[in-house]
Amino acid sequence: MTRREADPHKLAHDLLGRDFDDLDSEEQRVLRHVAAGTYTGLDADELAQSHATWGDNLADRVAAIGGSWGFIIGFGVVLLVWTSLNSGVLQALGLGAFDAYPFIFLNLILSMLAAVQAPIILMSQNRQAMKDRITARHDYEVNLRTQLEILRLAKRMDALAEDVRKIARRDEA
Repeated sequence: MTRREADPHKLAHDLLGRDFDDLDSEEQRVLRHVAAGTYTGLDADELAQSHATWGDNLADRVAAIGGSWGFIIGFGVVLLVWTSLNSGVLQALGLGAFDAYPFIFLNLILSMLAAVQAPIILMSQNRQAMKDRITARHDYEVNLRTQLEILRLAKRMDALAEDVRKIARRDEA
């Protein structure tokens, strides 16, 4: 059998000392890739992005904006302008305040913003947790594949060293 045609069952026994069927699905998948000489698949970010919906991407953007200093400063300016206008600027111009103190309409808007923004940020955090799980699984697969390849190389080196010793003994005789 050539390297490209290795049997994953034999690799499991030779490299891990366990039966292929006793391995978990990730280990079996990695051994199949090692046996076939192929890569483990998509990069973790590519895999996460391939499963992302429009809503997932929107939640990520809203969380990125809502959790930024630009949003905090901008919203602070809006609150300052709102309270300034309704505290006296409009009255000085002879107009009535559209939301006089204690700013009931402002409180309503802030409550609605928080009610909508909080679940969107939670969706984004859940998506980030999913990305982290995919990254961890991908890292595990890469590490396992690396260990398996090192074990394969070590076994080949041992076999080559044994062949060299045999040839050296033959030449001595």
